[in-house]
Amino acid sequence: MNQHLLPEPVPLIDLAAQRRRLGKSVDEAISRVLAHCQFINGPEVTQLETQLAAFSGAKHVVTCASGTDALLMVLMAKGVGRGDAVFCPSFTFCATGEAVALAGATPVFVDVDEATFNMDANSLKRGIATAIKLGLKPRAVIPVDLFGQSADHDAIGAIAEAEGMFVLDDAAQAFGASYKGRRLGTAGLVTTTSFFPAKPFGCFGDGGAIFTDDAELADTLRSIRVHGQGSDKYDNVRLGLTGRLDTMQAAVLIEKLKIFEDEIAARNKVAERYARGLGNVVSVPRLANGCTSVWAQYTIRLPHGSDRDAFAAGLKAQGIPTAIYYPKSMHQQTAYRDFPVADGGLPASEKLSEDVISLPMHAYLDEPTQERIIKAVRGAFGA
Repeated sequence: MNQHLLPEPVPLIDLAAQRRRLGKSVDEAISRVLAHCQFINGPEVTQLETQLAAFSGAKHVVTCASGTDALLMVLMAKGVGRGDAVFCPSFTFCATGEAVALAGATPVFVDVDEATFNMDANSLKRGIATAIKLGLKPRAVIPVDLFGQSADHDAIGAIAEAEGMFVLDDAAQAFGASYKGRRLGTAGLVTTTSFFPAKPFGCFGDGGAIFTDDAELADTLRSIRVHGQGSDKYDNVRLGLTGRLDTMQAAVLIEKLKIFEDEIAARNKVAERYARGLGNVVSVPRLANGCTSVWAQYTIRLPHGSDRDAFAAGLKAQGIPTAIYYPKSMHQQTAYRDFPVADGGLPASEKLSEDVISLPMHAYLDEPTQERIIKAVRGAFGA
């Protein structure tokens, strides 16, 4: 068979293109760590925290081992546990609810807005009523800035304040985005993010960070990050984790941060091209007023009655990958289906799980390749 007849496969996320752009800088950064041998809490960790604080506007940054650890560490620092309700959107990656359950508290799942994919403030209100009926104490709300766009932090913050709850913003997919002119990192009491390699700002392994303006909370988080240590490493004053970010990953992130703003601009150009090319055949994502996105995913909704599996297979045959985030919302998953959901159910989350699909999205998606993707999507609907 003539190999030239097979279409060149397109990567969903092109880490290799970014690697080529960074050239020797990452190799040299890693070499510096190999030379000084401070693999845990080396100087690059502190340097990265300082740079992330400047980038985000947060006063304190505590790096950690993953986005999930970031969430769990905050809940531990705030003493959230048995009998407490923590409100999470159901249409998100499982880490959000998982951290709540690991802390011993009860995740209460609320619905999302179909247009933005982010937490629905009215469903949050219903979720609080549900929790109180069940005898749970509302303690915290974890809005997720899904697919790269900020949640409605003003509305959610006002509800949280009225109930005496704190806001833990899960910005794992949206670090670098802004809400009403301010970069994520200062919405709510505390913000967390993930540096998983596929994220818009990712390292070469697992990693995460916590952002806060609360100095006392930051000190507690630094203790939790190292087994709950006090002034002496063998005098542990609280329960903690091994939650540190490796020096090697910090070194990689310092280099990536230098090109991050440029990559965000490129991602927005890619999103604009998709919106122009596909807006009249599928439902394309919309930005809410006052929000920017870093486009962690470019998630479309197929027309009602479409066969999503057939659509994905058709694109795959043309060398174009797709992904489904998320085929089951959290409340539909085996490990989470016995936790409470907001009164009135979660119809938007369930609908989205049935009809969303994500297209290739990264800062290095060139126009000819993107035109090929757009043509394939349009072709699937005879457009």
